[in-house]
Amino acid sequence: MRKILILLSATLLLSGCFPGVYKIDIPQGNVVTQEMVDQLRPGMTHNQVRYIMGTPLVTDTFTDNRWDYLYSLKPGSGPRVQERITLYFEEGVLVRFSGDFKPTGATNP
Repeated sequence: MRKILILLSATLLLSGCFPGVYKIDIPQGNVVTQEMVDQLRPGMTHNQVRYIMGTPLVTDTFTDNRWDYLYSLKPGSGPRVQERITLYFEEGVLVRFSGDFKPTGATNP
């Protein structure tokens, strides 16, 4: 019985010494889905866009004409995945966007 306890204790202690056994996924930024992008329309106000997309990760400090939504996921095993969309406003309304997402049913505003 004592040998089993020693063997079990040694196994548990050594299992913590090997890095890379399990790594967690690390998500950062704004999650943006294709459904969210498809709801965007030219002429939407800041509040309407914020309701659909949420608060942008990055806003221009000097002007409120550009919002950036960034999302990064580092899986426990595998390369980092990054997505980005930038929204452009003129006179307080959405005029266009660019980035990794494209609208599915309409042309890019």
